[in-house]
Amino acid sequence: MTDGARQRSSSSGSAKDAAAAEQESGGGVALKKEIGLVSACGIIVGNIIGSGIFVSPKGVLENASSVGLALIVWIVTGIITAIGALCYAELGVTIPKSGGDYSYVKDIFGGLAGFLRLWIAVLVIYPTNQAVIALTFSNYVLQPLFPTCFPPETGLRVLAAICLLLLTWVNCSSVRWATRVQDIFTAGKLLALALIIIMGIVQICKGEYYWLEPANAFEPFQDYDVGLIALAFLQGSFAYGGWNFLNYVTEELVDPYVNLPRAIFISIPLVTFVYVFANIAYVTAMSPQELLASNAVAVTFGEKLLGVMAWIMPISVALSTFGGVNGSLFTSSRLFFAGAREGHLPSLLAMIHVNRCTPIPALLFTCLSTLLMLCTSDMYTLINYVGFINYLFYGVTVAGQIVLRYKQPNIHRPIKISLIWPVIYLLFWAFLLIFSLYSEPIVCGIGLAIMLTGVPVYFLGVYWDNKPRCVGAFVNKMTFLGQKLCVVVYPAESKSIDSGEEGEEMKEARSPLSKGDGGDHKSEDC
Repeated sequence: MTDGARQRSSSSGSAKDAAAAEQESGGGVALKKEIGLVSACGIIVGNIIGSGIFVSPKGVLENASSVGLALIVWIVTGIITAIGALCYAELGVTIPKSGGDYSYVKDIFGGLAGFLRLWIAVLVIYPTNQAVIALTFSNYVLQPLFPTCFPPETGLRVLAAICLLLLTWVNCSSVRWATRVQDIFTAGKLLALALIIIMGIVQICKGEYYWLEPANAFEPFQDYDVGLIALAFLQGSFAYGGWNFLNYVTEELVDPYVNLPRAIFISIPLVTFVYVFANIAYVTAMSPQELLASNAVAVTFGEKLLGVMAWIMPISVALSTFGGVNGSLFTSSRLFFAGAREGHLPSLLAMIHVNRCTPIPALLFTCLSTLLMLCTSDMYTLINYVGFINYLFYGVTVAGQIVLRYKQPNIHRPIKISLIWPVIYLLFWAFLLIFSLYSEPIVCGIGLAIMLTGVPVYFLGVYWDNKPRCVGAFVNKMTFLGQKLCVVVYPAESKSIDSGEEGEEMKEARSPLSKGDGGDHKSEDC
């Protein structure tokens, strides 16, 4: 029996409205394929490039101990990220479902493993990340109004909440609107970084390249240490976080066989180029000591070189973070949508609006969880705890690619890469994972403990089939109420790949507004 079958509702009912009836006849609503190649690149680039490269790229430098080694770390971590993305490209077209690594882990290793990936994402990762990005946005918007002091904490959180509510409304209204916002703000942050890089080139032409000369570039400002260098690689890997987000929206991609790998092959080298050359530009205007002392590197860079136009940099950071919130809302809501479809989250989250074809319940759930996180003061601590777990599942997913090769060698693979690439990625991943456990065992242990709290939740909420009838009745009533408030229904069975190959049916836990057959609906085997 599948996880979805265990999750199905105990009661059934007839279709209550025209949308549900239309769904039963085969002409119902479904997620639209509205994400083209440009928007796909915008999702990847926009989610990787947040505020970090503008605000604090110093994490790599302070651990690498020299400018030259720091640049090597940026290049190597970019290459490793590209290898990981290559592995995800194969998985994305082999298992063409939205949900990214959650869907791959669930299909390859089973329901419990997939649920734990989803659990840690729902509980901590996405709410905290979105809250931090929104707070960074509000900080840079309000800072000019408080030039001699820090903005009030309440003001920061209120503006961050307004940012989240506005972007949630945009995402609920239209997929096209959301992708246009992402395209525009990604272009804006790339233009700002292009300005930094061009100014760096101008500095080099003026002879300001002391820290780029080999004799000086590798001159350490502190003693080299293997542990610190490993930490620099870990910081560099975190800076590329978000490279896998396009896999969360595979079913909404136009021609995913072509555009998924193509967007990855364009975006990752572009981000690597931008990261390396932005850091080169920074050291043409600042010494390593100045860079490490700055709390906002791009702002300090602008103050040194832009003069009266220095305001461009804080505005660029604000625009970058605004686009980052939009991209994270867009992709994380699809992860929760996919989890609900598989029976791992409440079935309401697997429904979409009858006219707009957007997953409104999943978006509202994402927004609400982030707003709740804004009310806490421990979000930065939580990020430290679960960052290790997030990175852990990258390796588990890539290992799943190798497992799938042996479990199902004859499955159709539009892209099939050499196994040497996942092996290289896993060797690098294992090195960083072991070092993390060695250097911060308590932090990693707490992260694992937070993840394992999902085990009893899985067995009680998903695996346990014979729940009391009152539980099923209550869930049905809540689902029915949510459907009426949000005007949503289950999507019709969709064609997930343009070749016409049948996609996965929507899962069960049927409510009174949905098809009431009460039968088992099994997911398509990967």
